[in-house]
Amino acid sequence: MSDPLGMGVVGAGAIGIRGALSHLSQPDVQDRVRLAAVCDPVPGRAEAAAQRYGVAAAYETYEELLSDPAVDMVTLCSPIGLHYEQGMAAIEAGKHVHFNKTMTTTVTEADRLIARAAEKDVRLVASPGMMLMPLNRRIRRLILEGAIGKLVWAAAGVAILDYHISEEFRTGEDILTNVDPSWYFRRPGGGPQYDVTVYSLHNLTGILGPARRVTALSGLVLPEREFRGGRIPCDMDDSTLMLLDFGEALFAFVYGTVAGSVNHGFGPNFYGIGGSVIGTRIGDRELQEPGDREPHVTGSHVGLAESHVFEDMMQLTDWVRDGIPSIASAEHARHVIDIIESGYRAAETGRTQELRTTFEPLGLEECRE
Repeated sequence: MSDPLGMGVVGAGAIGIRGALSHLSQPDVQDRVRLAAVCDPVPGRAEAAAQRYGVAAAYETYEELLSDPAVDMVTLCSPIGLHYEQGMAAIEAGKHVHFNKTMTTTVTEADRLIARAAEKDVRLVASPGMMLMPLNRRIRRLILEGAIGKLVWAAAGVAILDYHISEEFRTGEDILTNVDPSWYFRRPGGGPQYDVTVYSLHNLTGILGPARRVTALSGLVLPEREFRGGRIPCDMDDSTLMLLDFGEALFAFVYGTVAGSVNHGFGPNFYGIGGSVIGTRIGDRELQEPGDREPHVTGSHVGLAESHVFEDMMQLTDWVRDGIPSIASAEHARHVIDIIESGYRAAETGRTQELRTTFEPLGLEECRE
């Protein structure tokens, strides 16, 4: 394939601008992928984004974008609760799909997307592709080689309070910087589990492999938020604590809350009989190396925000153009969705839940540098 693929950006909000438009408008990717279209339901927003980032076409409706023959792939930068419906529509239209996290909110939805994509010969890549990061593959290799002895437990998670209210795309006065964050605090796709704990869970399961069971406690700490002088009523849990069972007495504590953290960023801690990995360190040794980046994050992309989103879109591009499948797979994303969904069900019922999904983690040779 010699001509660049056309990407349709679905949603010109914060992630659409930071993760897709700012990266895919850079000169170094134009031989492989170009911005064919952008859509957004807010009148004028898609047009403003298209003008600023040099997108070929702008639409108010998703249906118009899917009907554009120049669009070969779509990146869903829309609220998480819309991903299933929009993903299925893209598959039916024959468009390859990059899902920003989280791919869906339920395993049943993920099952249907994966099955229909196979039937239609459509490629799916799901963010966040955390095992594309050299550090995570390095940690998995060390653990598989027994560097910290037999594993006993792990901790992973993140706290997020006001980030989505105060980020730069929500505090301005023009059409591209006054984006409403209300959906982050509402069902079905809001809350820290689907929004940010998903990163920690992809790290954790990418390094340890699939989990088997989950139990949890969950609740709503802040039933109301303030935004630009108004109030946002919240109905999605904002504090969830989970306990995962990986088998052979290996357990992990995972959290998504509005305050407090025991981890460094999204990196899990791993505790073994012979030592520990804490964030990016094993004992006194720093595991993060200078220049550690995903394969496509070079040049101008290094200094741009959300470079991991750009990487996942390029994974899809390579798969469609060159036939190279990505490890940022829908199957891994489905397993993480299973953990989140089952965690909420465990909290509601008071009963430990058996996970019904799995995926194939990277082998030792795939983690060698």
